[in-house]
Amino acid sequence: MIKTYQDALNFIHGRTKFKKIPTLKRMQRFLAELGNPQQGQHYIHVTGTNGKGSTVAMLRSMLLASGLTVGSFTSPFITRFNERIEYNGQQISDDDLIRLTQRLEPVVAKLDAELPSGGPTEFEIDTALLFCYMAEKKPDVVLLEVGIGGLYDSTNVIIPDVSVITTVGWDHMKYLGNTLAAIAGQKAGIIKNKVPVVIGRLPTSARQVITQTAADKQAPLYAFGTDFRSQKVNGHGLYAKVQYDGLEIHHGEFQLGLAGDYQVANAAIALTAAQLFLRIHQLPLDQAAFRQGLATSQWPGRMEVVNDDPLVLLDGAHNLPGIQALVKTIKGDLFDRDVYLLVAILADKQYKLMLGELASLGNVHLTVTNFAGPGPRRPSANLGTVARQLNSRYPIQVVKNWQVGFQQVAHQLNSDDVMIVTGSLYFISDVRHLFEN
Repeated sequence: MIKTYQDALNFIHGRTKFKKIPTLKRMQRFLAELGNPQQGQHYIHVTGTNGKGSTVAMLRSMLLASGLTVGSFTSPFITRFNERIEYNGQQISDDDLIRLTQRLEPVVAKLDAELPSGGPTEFEIDTALLFCYMAEKKPDVVLLEVGIGGLYDSTNVIIPDVSVITTVGWDHMKYLGNTLAAIAGQKAGIIKNKVPVVIGRLPTSARQVITQTAADKQAPLYAFGTDFRSQKVNGHGLYAKVQYDGLEIHHGEFQLGLAGDYQVANAAIALTAAQLFLRIHQLPLDQAAFRQGLATSQWPGRMEVVNDDPLVLLDGAHNLPGIQALVKTIKGDLFDRDVYLLVAILADKQYKLMLGELASLGNVHLTVTNFAGPGPRRPSANLGTVARQLNSRYPIQVVKNWQVGFQQVAHQLNSDDVMIVTGSLYFISDVRHLFEN
C-alpha cells in the first residue's frame, strides 16, 4: 500500500529499468487502462544526446513569459524526484505524487499479472504520472523530454505540435546502436507525419538519416545553420549574448541565463521551436518576453554557479559530446584562468576518451574520484588506472572519496581560479547537496 511520499518513491524506483524487447505496446496498454490521459494536450517533444534539458528549460521560460501555461517533463532529477514533473515552473507536490501513484498502483499490478513480460518499467510509470497530472492541469503546452532515444521511448505515444532533435552523439550505444546513423534513426522516431521538426548542428551521417525521415513523413524541417542561425556576440563571456536569425526574428539579440558556449545552439533551437508553436496556434510573438525568458532560464547541474568567489560550477557533462562541449567552454571563456576539475564518471560511459579530452587542456588541474552511482549495476569508473596512462600538464590527483577530493581541491583555489565538478549528472546531484542551505 502506498500511503507516504517515501512509499510512492519506493514503488516507482522499485520497478525494473529496462525490458529485453523494446516496444511501445506495453505503454499504450498502460495508458488505455488509465483512460488515455495523454490525449487532448499540445506537446513540444524534445530528444537529443545532449541539450534536451537546457532546451526545455529555455522553452519553459520563454513560453511562460509569453503568458502561456506550461507543463514539463524532464530527466534525470538532480535533487528530488518531483523536479521531473512541473506545471508553470512549480514541481508536482508530494501530495499529488502520492495520490497519482496510488491511482497507478492497481493498474500496474493488473498488467504485471496479465502481460507475459510483466507490467510497466520505472520510466513508463514516470511518464504515465506526467500524463495523468497534465490531464488534470490542462496547460497550453507540455514540454516533453525523451528519456533515451526516441522511437521506443515511453514518451513517444503522442502527436506533438513540434518535434525537436538537439544533438546526436555517442551515448547509450547498448540500447541505441553503434553508429551515429543508428542512434539518429532512434531519435528520428519522434518525427511524425507533417509535424514540423527543429534540428540542431548534427554530424553528417546523423543529419542524412533525420533529413530522410522528415522527407518521408512530409515533416517540415528547420535546420540549424540553414533555416535559423545564432552566434555569440560577447566574446569570452561565460554567459553568452547571442544574435539569432530565424523565422520572424531578424538580428535579435538575447542574453542567456544559462552559462556555457554550448547554450548558443540550444537557445537557437528553443527560439525556433517556440516561434513555430506560437505560429501554429496563431499566437502573437513577443520578443521582449523571449528576451526575459532566456535571460532568466535556470537549469540545475548545467554550468550551474553554486559559488561566486572563487567561482564553483557544477556541470553534468555525462558523455563524450558533453565533455567536448565543456572543453570548448573552458577554451573559449576560461582560457586565462586556472581551472580545477573534480571528475567522476560512470563505468558504462566512454570514460577513457572523456578524461583524455579534459587532460589535454593546458590550464586544467585534474582530480579524479569515485561516487556511489545510481545503483549497484551502475558503479563509477576506476579513473585512477586511466589517469596513470594520460599525459597532462599538471599531475592528475587520484582521491577515492569524493568528499575528501572536494575539500582538497577547494583548499587550493585562489579567488581568480575556477572549480568545475563534472562527469555525471548523478555525481553532480551528490555534490549539489553540499551547497543547499
